[in-house]
Amino acid sequence: MDLTNLTISQIASLVEKNWEKVNFGARPYLDAMYSLSTIQDNYGLDDGASIVLYFLSNSNSWRGDVARAVKKELNRRCKSSY
Repeated sequence: MDLTNLTISQIASLVEKNWEKVNFGARPYLDAMYSLSTIQDNYGLDDGASIVLYFLSNSNSWRGDVARAVKKELNRRCKSSY
């Protein structure tokens, strides 16, 4: 699964379709990800990388092939932004 060309918003949509019951801790960050195109975008006073990292830290209960691919891609983008 190649996610490198998707925007953060498109990845958020993929998460929404694949994660049946989004964890309440991850929900606000997933919602914020819909307004991001890249990891460098801002959401209010927070940078995109922070939003994505907060999402990742609250997504431990999301499992499966899609979850692994999404988490790997989001982590890659966060590491390249710092």
